[in-house]
Amino acid sequence: ETTSTDLKADVAAKADLHQECMTKAEDFESETKSRGEELAAIAKAKVNIIEATGGAEEISYGGASFLQTASRSRLSSKADLAGFEVVRAVRDLACTQNSKALMLLSQRLSSVAHSHSADVFGKIKGLISDMIEKLENQAAADATHKAYCDQQLSETNSKKTGKTTEVEKLTTKIDQMTAKSSSLKEEVAALQSALSKVMRSQAEMDKLRQEETTIYKTTQADLEQGLSGVQLALKVLNDYYAKDAAHVSASGSSSGIIGLLEVVESDFSKNLAEVVSTEEAAAAAYEQESKDTSVEKVTKEKDVEHKIKESAYLDKESAALSADRSNVQAELDAILEYFSKIEAACTEVAETYADKKAHREAEIAGLKSALDTLENETSLVQKRVAHRRFRGTGVLTA
Repeated sequence: ETTSTDLKADVAAKADLHQECMTKAEDFESETKSRGEELAAIAKAKVNIIEATGGAEEISYGGASFLQTASRSRLSSKADLAGFEVVRAVRDLACTQNSKALMLLSQRLSSVAHSHSADVFGKIKGLISDMIEKLENQAAADATHKAYCDQQLSETNSKKTGKTTEVEKLTTKIDQMTAKSSSLKEEVAALQSALSKVMRSQAEMDKLRQEETTIYKTTQADLEQGLSGVQLALKVLNDYYAKDAAHVSASGSSSGIIGLLEVVESDFSKNLAEVVSTEEAAAAAYEQESKDTSVEKVTKEKDVEHKIKESAYLDKESAALSADRSNVQAELDAILEYFSKIEAACTEVAETYADKKAHREAEIAGLKSALDTLENETSLVQKRVAHRRFRGTGVLTA
């Protein structure tokens, strides 16, 4: 909004200056034409004086006084014309460069040129020299400001890039550590869940083994008791029939009873052996499974311990890096704030430094050219005056 307002003001000022330039140019054309006519009239009058005055000049003015006076009038008029040419050159330069300062200078020069005061050339040269000095000082100040801005913008931008990169690196490290820590915590949770399952499985195995052991002991006792009973019965019968051989041979029943008991004894022995074998196998499997479970439990617990420590370390390091990042971010914020201010102070809106430099160089060159014109004209006038003084009372020609 401010830039737009400044731009509108500059456009309006440029239009006013253009109008003023046109008006001043027309006035100067009129003045120049009038001055030219005046010089022509003076030149014609001089010719008439030279041709007609003759001895009257000697009688009336003594020597070359009148002609010297006329010559000084002619020289003064030429000097005036040179002054007007300088005024016009400065005014044209002001219009070309759209410079209010030069337009004001041209007005001051015009006032001095019209004043007919003593040492008009000196005053005009003084005004132009002062303006040249002012413009050169402004150019030096602009160059110093430009160098300062370039340096500050470059250094600040470099610092901004460095701190931004540092923040990004810290952020990357923090994100990586945070992600790793989160992953470890998830792994710990999974391991702890697996450990819970292992412990539950072990508890179930312990319970089942206890139940199997109880059943085994009962079965074993029953089979052993039954087997002992059958074996005792066989002994009794065998002993009896051994004493009463006649009874055995008469009835033949002893072999049937003893045979049956022997079958039962064999079945009981076989079942007992199977029960013992099954129990031993179950016990061995239980022991191996328990060992495997114990190893798995210890391994998982170590993993959990290690991962918890690593996660805690990463969290601690991440917190430390976050504090470092906060400090670096604070520095970056300060740099960005300064960069914003220096950028606003150094950013060229209406006119770039290069354009301003070119305009000022053109203004200085134009003023120096006008000054050279005055210097040359002054030197020429001084030479003419010196020549006329050297010739004494001689008649000066155009």
